[in-house]
Amino acid sequence: MLQDRHGECEALDRLLEAVRAGESRVLVLRGDPGVGKSALLEYVVEHASGCRLGRAVGIQSEMELAFAGLHQVCGSMLDRLERLPVPQQDALRTAFGLRAGSAPDRFLLGLAVLSLLADVAEEQPLVCVVDDEQWLDHASAQVLGFVARRLVAESVALVIAARVPSDDVAGLPELVVEGLRESDARALLDSALTGPLDERVRDQIVAETRGNPLALLEVPRGLTPAELAGGFALPDAAPLSGWIEESFQRRLDALFPDTLRLLQLAAADPVGDPMLVWRAAERLGIGTEAATPAVEVGLLKVGTRVQFRHPLVRSAAYRSASPQQRQDVHRALAEATDPEIDPDRHAWHRAHAAPGPDEDVAAELERSASRAQARGGLAAAAAFLERAGMLTPEPASRARRLFAAARAKRDAGALDAALGLLVAVEAGPLDALSAAELEHLRGQIAMEQQRGSDAARLLLSAARRLEPLNAELARETHLEALVAAMTGDVDNPGDVLEAAEASRAAPPSPEPPRAVDILLDAFALRLTEGYAAAAPTLTRALKLVLATNVGTDEVGRGLWLAGSRPNITLALELWDFESWHALAARQAQVARDIGALVHLQFALNSLAGTHLLAGELTTAAVMIEEDRLIAEATGNQPIAYTAMMQVAWRGQETQAYELIQATLQEPTPRGLGMFVNLATYASSVIDNGLGRHDAARDAAWRAFERDQPGYGPLVVPELAEAASRTGDVTLVRAALQWLSERTRAAPTEWALGIEARVHALLSEGDVADGFYRASIAHLGRTRIRVQLARAHLLYGEWLRRQHRRMDAREQLRTAHDMLAAMGLEAFAERARRELGATGETARKRTVDTSGELTAQEALIARLARDGLSNPQISTRLFISPRTVEYHLHKVFTKLGISSRNHLHRALGSGPSLAPRTDGTSAQQA
Repeated sequence: MLQDRHGECEALDRLLEAVRAGESRVLVLRGDPGVGKSALLEYVVEHASGCRLGRAVGIQSEMELAFAGLHQVCGSMLDRLERLPVPQQDALRTAFGLRAGSAPDRFLLGLAVLSLLADVAEEQPLVCVVDDEQWLDHASAQVLGFVARRLVAESVALVIAARVPSDDVAGLPELVVEGLRESDARALLDSALTGPLDERVRDQIVAETRGNPLALLEVPRGLTPAELAGGFALPDAAPLSGWIEESFQRRLDALFPDTLRLLQLAAADPVGDPMLVWRAAERLGIGTEAATPAVEVGLLKVGTRVQFRHPLVRSAAYRSASPQQRQDVHRALAEATDPEIDPDRHAWHRAHAAPGPDEDVAAELERSASRAQARGGLAAAAAFLERAGMLTPEPASRARRLFAAARAKRDAGALDAALGLLVAVEAGPLDALSAAELEHLRGQIAMEQQRGSDAARLLLSAARRLEPLNAELARETHLEALVAAMTGDVDNPGDVLEAAEASRAAPPSPEPPRAVDILLDAFALRLTEGYAAAAPTLTRALKLVLATNVGTDEVGRGLWLAGSRPNITLALELWDFESWHALAARQAQVARDIGALVHLQFALNSLAGTHLLAGELTTAAVMIEEDRLIAEATGNQPIAYTAMMQVAWRGQETQAYELIQATLQEPTPRGLGMFVNLATYASSVIDNGLGRHDAARDAAWRAFERDQPGYGPLVVPELAEAASRTGDVTLVRAALQWLSERTRAAPTEWALGIEARVHALLSEGDVADGFYRASIAHLGRTRIRVQLARAHLLYGEWLRRQHRRMDAREQLRTAHDMLAAMGLEAFAERARRELGATGETARKRTVDTSGELTAQEALIARLARDGLSNPQISTRLFISPRTVEYHLHKVFTKLGISSRNHLHRALGSGPSLAPRTDGTSAQQA
């Protein structure tokens, strides 16, 4: 019986009731080893009447075998694969080795598992229990964590037990399982005693086990009544798991030698296949009768699987073997494993059986790594490669394999482990090229760890070392170093200048030059000789970037860095709004197609920025919500800088200042100085909207003074307006001089429109009037409607000060209507006040929010409006079709409609979020 678990059982009963009622539930049982988590899982299983069950147990020796745990959960459900969308079917089949293919996208795989569970639950509520999550392979834990966060309206329960939950399931609802109360602990201990026990000894056991049920049951076993009575032979201040394992070890020591060897063999085999165990035992001269004593004392269970009573029994059995005995059992298992059917486990056992370096085994492990990587098992590939390196006798090949293992660990997200392997790689021997590539990898890892200054220094050093060895790779690395420097510490320009000067000294570009080569030259010129000198190369680079096929190897090797930030910066340097939009849309589509979700987050934020300037704040909000959903699915942070800009443009004072201050108060936000510039820009926008021009001027000046590529088109309009309103003519003229240099090289309608506005701010009479009209004309030929509306506002304010009331009313009315329609409330309020000063009243816009959609509902509604089916929406947003249906039902209720056909009428038109049939997105069009 379960002792003292009334509260836990009630919580689990409520969970089962909810699932039977058609709801989803997720619960993580967290507690020390032996505290009773497994018993509570058994309670769930025993009480899940009317539900279908799925089960998995994490096995420590399988942690490097990708998707081993996931296969336990889904194996019995694979007969339903045909009911899933084909890409999801293929992802599952590839992950489970049922078909050959390229590495399945991890998040498509998560969606496939979610869809599979949801499909099973359509017929019968589904309860999945997972024990020892801390020992699940990372790939399985990641997918199960993904699924757990997406369960909403399916009849699915996921109950996970773990000592310390991994990061993959962190943040899920938890129930902490603690030791028993003293009275229950005493009762449980008494049930395990075979003789009288001294009270002081009983108190000591209860206190030192902290009420842990397994410890209470196991510690007294194997001790004589005399030992118990006097307190002899009790472990002294040992860790709890050590206590329990020591108890199991005493029971193992009492077994016959063949029985113990059989347990050691079974402990080395994570599969639990009885036939495999018997074949291996036969090779060691052990008969099947050797299992009987272990079964009789409850240490082992042999049925369709070979199972230990507790993971610590497996651990104790394996530890009880000497190094030579471990090699023997692994050799027997390797010989008993068919290399054609299960080549990876065959290689793994051979590796553990090897007494020393063995090139044949190392080569087999390397082949296993390739297969694991093809299935998306990066952690398994890294483990195979690391073991292969350790078994490689030839030093150069050993370094090569360990370096490949470090790359695989980096790709798998194990950045610290990758750095640890690089220490072993450095032991060499390394030729000059390998040493440079090693430093290059260190720099890339530093960039991914958001250590901007370290990344810039390492990448620059690697680029210089690569120059005489591999000119093309050197130039690529120089671009990485320059990007790392530009996105690093905004108040330390020395790194940027050093990287730019080094780039200019790099080997010449190949003929014909690649986009990366012209891009490198353009930024190096811009940062060393200024805008005018760089403008022709910037223009050439943008044309080549736009014409480059983004599916080339160049992109695959990571040269379009960090969500294509260099390319977007290039378009902004040339005041080319349409190219900015096209590049961001293209990057978003490519990232979505290949499943590069972190890159997709950056691309969505950049694309949302174009919609902000176009006055399409609702569309921007949809993309910001998708960024949030991706972050939730991957366990990363949202990029969120566009969210900060959005609330600034909306004039949401409290929320904007909170986000801005939170960003500026970090020493170097997320290791990227770009967030500092964006925060100061957002601050200047909201302060200008609220009429706090002193603060707007100071914030805009800080960003302007840094003169980092790509920020000028955003910051200069704010600086010029704020400086003009505060009478700082010197700053306005500085902004105009800066602008004039740009318009001579890049005379786009956007640049000319802002230049004319700044001219107007410095002029009087008819000259100013002409410049205001020219600004409106130029901006009217762009999609940048927020700046067009503000041009009308500034012109109207100027006209009122000139006492031209009728003309002022026309401009201010236009500005107010545009700004209010776009949701730029602070600027709209400015226009309303100015209109009032002319004698005309503009009503404040009032919005009925009673039926307002949440951001996620709005995103789903717009995708449905654009023609995507529920399964297509679920794939796009990493949720199940049932959850899409659940949200759409709420959307219909809020909007007062009854079907998808009415969404066009309820939502209106607007940019489509659906992919086009020609392969491009509507956003690109």
